[in-house]
Amino acid sequence: GGISVGSTDELGNEAVEDRFHVKRLHATILHQLGLDPNALTYFHAGLEQKLVGVEDSEPIHQLIS
Repeated sequence: GGISVGSTDELGNEAVEDRFHVKRLHATILHQLGLDPNALTYFHAGLEQKLVGVEDSEPIHQLIS
């Protein structure tokens, strides 16, 4: 079982349709665990760091539905 989202070039080297950054995959996993990916932070080197990066990240809705 499983699903695929998007497509690659004919050699499979590079995504050409529905490209997603890995932080969106992390946001999807956290969302499925019932956590708000944009609210989770940790303290490192004197700064509050977000788990999904500086900018807000949305889950990949094609994987959820």
